[in-house]
Amino acid sequence: MSEYHKAKRRIEVSVGESVRILRELQDMSQNDLAAATGIPQSTISAIENDRVRLGVERAKILARALQCHPAVLVFPGWDIEHESAA
Repeated sequence: MSEYHKAKRRIEVSVGESVRILRELQDMSQNDLAAATGIPQSTISAIENDRVRLGVERAKILARALQCHPAVLVFPGWDIEHESAA
C-alpha cells in the first residue's frame, strides 16, 4: 500500500448538517429517524436546520439510530491536531 495521506477538509459542516448527512447515508427519512428514536420529526427537522440545539442526550439517541459515535454529531468540525479537548 502506498503512503497514507490525510483527507483534506473541503467544507465546514454544522451539527445539524452532520445529522442530516448521516441520516441520508443510512437512507432514512426524517420520519424513519423519528420512528427509530422517539424524537418527533419536527424536532429532527429543527435540529437539522440548526434551529434547536442537539444536546448530549439527543446526540446519544440519534447516534445509536445512525450507528455512529455521538461525538461525530456533536463535534463535526473538530480537528484533533489543532484543538485541545480540555
